[in-house]
Amino acid sequence: MSRSRPKICILYHFFHPDDVVSARHFSDLAEGFAAAGWDVEVQPSNRACRNISQQYAAREEWHGIQINRVWRPAWAQSSSAGRLLNAFWMLAAWSRIALRGRATRPDVVLVGTDPVLSVLLALPLKWLRPGIQVAHWAFDLYPEAAIADGLVSSSGWKVRFLTALLRRAYRNCNLIADLGTCMQQRLHTYGEGLSLQTIVPWALAEQPAPQPCDAVLRRRIFGDAKLALLYSGNLGRAHSFREFLVLARRLRSSGVEFRWSVRGNAVGDLQQEMQPSDTNVGLLPFVEEADLPAHLAAADIHLVSLKPEWSGIVVPSKFFGSLAAGRPVLFAGPKDSSVARWILQHQVGCVLDGSNFEEVDTWLRQLVANAESLAQLQTRCHAVYRKEFCRGRMIDLWVREVARLVRWELPATRTAIGTI
Repeated sequence: MSRSRPKICILYHFFHPDDVVSARHFSDLAEGFAAAGWDVEVQPSNRACRNISQQYAAREEWHGIQINRVWRPAWAQSSSAGRLLNAFWMLAAWSRIALRGRATRPDVVLVGTDPVLSVLLALPLKWLRPGIQVAHWAFDLYPEAAIADGLVSSSGWKVRFLTALLRRAYRNCNLIADLGTCMQQRLHTYGEGLSLQTIVPWALAEQPAPQPCDAVLRRRIFGDAKLALLYSGNLGRAHSFREFLVLARRLRSSGVEFRWSVRGNAVGDLQQEMQPSDTNVGLLPFVEEADLPAHLAAADIHLVSLKPEWSGIVVPSKFFGSLAAGRPVLFAGPKDSSVARWILQHQVGCVLDGSNFEEVDTWLRQLVANAESLAQLQTRCHAVYRKEFCRGRMIDLWVREVARLVRWELPATRTAIGTI
């Protein structure tokens, strides 16, 4: 390389100061590359994620990162047509990177999965500028998500055509960061020989020790619970809740309390299925980010779920937030999913697969009877997060993998950000 500093261009729909979770991850990642000595450019949309009428400045420098925002029309992400139009618009704008001269052209382009089909950008980039290294962070898979959601048929001509395009796009990526073995298995259907590396999204709130519980807040949320279980975050089409309701009804008189602090399109279904006799089940308002650490710490165990048909398509980020808070996870989902495998491998919780209610019931009752065992488990969860999943480790992995693509030796004096 002739440059003293390699240049990376990060392409994702949303970025700082947007507070959507994935935008926060990409903002952290951009900071990590800047701290490691890279020249960093980011090209998000000028629109806010949750409020399309809110627009950000076209040009901005933030923490040593150059943000060049792409203007796009106010097409709503909430509709299928809007999502596809936004995808085509952003891909067309990003493709212009290939027309740049050598002085401003990036050495590496790192593209995410919002908008949908962003990985298709690898096709024009590699066709016009084969020297650009393309990295892709697969937060989710499309059209697999649309198939799991029942929006399209896996045997339809549109999916077959799109799959053929994606097969070429994935093969043109020099690095694909997946979210676990189950996603790797799905990606392998696009062809053997893909350069895959598991790099997971870290928790937004990291603490140097398990988060202590605020006794007043706990009593307000869970009353006199002997064991408090909390589902906090998005409850959408990929997430299940019925297994937890069945379990709660088994534990109704045991002092185990279940709470949901959620938003998403499955909240109405949860409300409809709750019964007046569900005295140990309750709904809470959704919590803003500033109050989230104390909110998560009020529970003893966190609930995480994933429907079987969504395994390998998405990975619930709540899993990492739970461990970061020093809380074990009760996961309702398939045992061959990445979250279930991590739970069993690191002994940081329990898996409820719909056929082992008696086993999980016994596990929870044992924790009710043994507070010391619960405290030890919480300490273990935090230690596992620090060792395996923390922000500093994941960003360091990203920086090293991408530096390898351009054969750039990392400065010996660099320091990783986000360590705890």
